[in-house]
Amino acid sequence: MNRFFVNPLQVNAEDNEIIIQGDDVKHISKVLRLTEGDEIEICDGEAWEYIGRIQRIDKSEVTAAIIGREPLKTEAKLHVILYQGLPKGTKMELILQKTTEMGIAEIVPVITDRAVVQLKDQKDKEKKAERWYKITEEAAKQSKRGIIPEVHVPISFNDALKQSASNDMNILAYEKESQKGLKALLTHSKDKSMRKIGLWIGPEGGFTEEEISLALQNNVNTVTLGPRILRTETAGFALLSMVMYELGDLGGN
Repeated sequence: MNRFFVNPLQVNAEDNEIIIQGDDVKHISKVLRLTEGDEIEICDGEAWEYIGRIQRIDKSEVTAAIIGREPLKTEAKLHVILYQGLPKGTKMELILQKTTEMGIAEIVPVITDRAVVQLKDQKDKEKKAERWYKITEEAAKQSKRGIIPEVHVPISFNDALKQSASNDMNILAYEKESQKGLKALLTHSKDKSMRKIGLWIGPEGGFTEEEISLALQNNVNTVTLGPRILRTETAGFALLSMVMYELGDLGGN
């Protein structure tokens, strides 16, 4: 069953219906060719998911009658934020898709010293973030997520560190780290009531020594992911899956 996301304000409990607007209207009518009477899944992105039966399809909106409602069950209690050093080419798209499938809550693109991608101005940054959000939205629909992960406008490494100060823990994958492993760190932290974790991944050239030094000064834990060097588009998947398995909901109860 096809899944769509709406704002909670588009859910009309009194009339027992949901109004779908925006790009999804064309997708429902022109791409999927759904018609009146077809059933769809609808999430409000906060607490509930619905089964709706299409009643009307207009040019600007689709109206669906609510025939079922349940609390969201597909979201992990662990809130994981990916601080991703901007990669080049289309690698960011792959990172967005796969981390969304695995349960990421937020993605913060970080402008690092070794980032190849050059963003002209704030407008360029916002345009990128808007495009990236659409990619996460499609991945969230496909993977039956209850929310669409938040994609932030790219920020500097220093601003990312300030933002991450409120996290319960921050973990940075560092190829030169040889003493501290992720397994030991997570095992030691299992008994703590952590709900918000930041994961830091560098761009193709990795983080500079100055960035690592600054991260350590801001209580970021550097860890090794093993003896092999992972690409920037692989490291985030690996780190997220390990953390979600140990502290989240991958692997079941």
